Amino acid sequence: MRREYKKDDAVSPVVGVMLMLVVTIIIAAVVSGFAGSLIGNAEKPPSLTADVMIKNDGTWGGSYFDIIIQGVSDPIPTRDLKLITSWRKANAAGGAEVVGPSPPAEANYVYEGGARVSHAPYGFGPGVSDYGFAGTFQPEQSWGNFSLMAGTRVHNSPYGWNAAYGGYGVSFDTRYEYTVGSVWLGGADRDALMAVLGEEWYKLRAGDVVNVKIVHVPTGMTLLSKDVGVEE
Repeated sequence: MRREYKKDDAVSPVVGVMLMLVVTIIIAAVVSGFAGSLIGNAEKPPSLTADVMIKNDGTWGGSYFDIIIQGVSDPIPTRDLKLITSWRKANAAGGAEVVGPSPPAEANYVYEGGARVSHAPYGFGPGVSDYGFAGTFQPEQSWGNFSLMAGTRVHNSPYGWNAAYGGYGVSFDTRYEYTVGSVWLGGADRDALMAVLGEEWYKLRAGDVVNVKIVHVPTGMTLLSKDVGVEE
């Protein structure tokens, strides 16, 4: 009589399905862990809150661009930030993008025909290692060379002093105008308000609106976006 034997090493369908499930679960766990690692290693953008003010009263002494940092998640180097402004009205449009740090040849604040250069806007207070006022500005306070912290102030005014020196709104008769003088030579000269708000910023009047953004360049995230009403 012929005998038939069952092979001991045969795998039942149930066991095969279970093995496939185990392999699938292991692969899924590996993929999930890898994806989680990528997400965990991705740079997270910082956060900030700030007040922004823009004034134009037609004179160099009463006009300015001002940001006061109220709070940050961590100190934020301005070398990682792009400041963007934009505005439009019936007779003009403008705005600018500022990144830093910038070598002197690419500085955005130029006067005395290029004899004096710096990179606006300037920082003051916490996060700025050294700073000065009224023409004694230090390289450390140029955009790109300081960090934003709670209490940091980012501030600039147009160039001006008197009719002899020239500049913006240096007399009652030249409000809302630039006058050529011994220091402000016109032409290629470009002050901090031009650098931050555009060449025709002086056409802004009370009630006009300027959009101000701060973008974190490494992550591409917008940290601040405000529509700021111009004051006089």
